[in-house]
Amino acid sequence: MARKKRIEIEADDGTLSTYRYHENGDGLVEENATVDPSARIGPGAYVDRGARIARWARVGEGAWIDEDAELLPNSVIGSAAHVGRGAVIGQGASIGARAKIGAGARIVDGARIEADTYVPAGTVARRGRTGRQAA
Repeated sequence: MARKKRIEIEADDGTLSTYRYHENGDGLVEENATVDPSARIGPGAYVDRGARIARWARVGEGAWIDEDAELLPNSVIGSAAHVGRGAVIGQGASIGARAKIGAGARIVDGARIEADTYVPAGTVARRGRTGRQAA
């Protein structure tokens, strides 16, 4: 039996969003998100409405890229990480597994955020370990 090409998911408020499987990595991309064909969206990952994923970015298995978030070229999001609404991940930046990036946060170009780290909403992370250990 062939897999469906599109999936509808109902939000808590009753709105429906339509997702399609990304050809590179098999993650789910909402129809109003923009993902470069060279980007890899891992299995079980979600890219929500309005998000923008640039060339050669990589999103790990089970990660969630929230609405209107942006991943610049060559950025890497670890497995099960969450990039909050409107957050921007700089070019070549790396977000560790299970890290949580708050809404509107900005991770500058080349920054490395360790696994299990929480970066609060609105923060500008410049380098090294930023934020606090996730609970």
